[in-house]
Amino acid sequence: MGTYALVTGASSGMGLQYALQLAARGYGIIIVSNRHDDNLRAADAVRRQTPDANVRVIDADLVDGMAAERLYAAVQEWQLEVEVLVSNAGMLLFSTVVHTRPADLERIVALHCLTPAKLVRLFAEDMQRRGRGYVLIVSSATAWMPYPTIAHYGATKAFLKNFARSLWFEMRDYGVGVTAVFPGAVDTPFYRLSDSRRALLVRLGIMQRPERTVALALRALFRRRFRCVPGLFTKTVVGICAVVPSACLLPLLKVPKIRRILEQA
Repeated sequence: MGTYALVTGASSGMGLQYALQLAARGYGIIIVSNRHDDNLRAADAVRRQTPDANVRVIDADLVDGMAAERLYAAVQEWQLEVEVLVSNAGMLLFSTVVHTRPADLERIVALHCLTPAKLVRLFAEDMQRRGRGYVLIVSSATAWMPYPTIAHYGATKAFLKNFARSLWFEMRDYGVGVTAVFPGAVDTPFYRLSDSRRALLVRLGIMQRPERTVALALRALFRRRFRCVPGLFTKTVVGICAVVPSACLLPLLKVPKIRRILEQA
């Protein structure tokens, strides 16, 4: 049967790229998202690229508080060995905290914090017992500094940053690699931009192709590095954010145009 890689949010974007590239490395693939039709299309894409790949699909709403347990139970019922866990599913909210619906706050915290932590708890125990495995946790460049209007997004990604780093220390002596990846802007449907605008951002190096981002993340994962910041532009931004005090944002917030955005968001 072979070993499998389980990828959350694998129906499109970077998640689909993780599935494609891991299948090319010889892994069976478990595609997970709440988009049934997109899941089936993603599975077909993996099979077209790697005809001998074993592909399974699980339709799951990862916001559900019991989603991790149900995923783990399905894998156990199939008697599959998950050697690679890719926690990739995400959502972006653009609004100030007081303009965000409480239900949306609950969703983003569950999707970015609760479910990934529980998935790691369940699958990493098996990896530790076997003495081998890999956990890839997709955080964000926004984890390195507070960003007004995406406070909820950045804060949950900061949770993943610290969670992954601590997990790396805990698992390093058990043959389990843990890597956090901090992508910046990636050319995926995650960003609702026109094709021309996205093409321009890619040419300028501000936005990166998902194929490249995922290739760099997987290279870091299999080299057991604890961190991957893909792309020169993103490395520069993260480097600046890591050393510049957050108080430097205060003058920017007084700019009239930015104040209007904050008041409307």
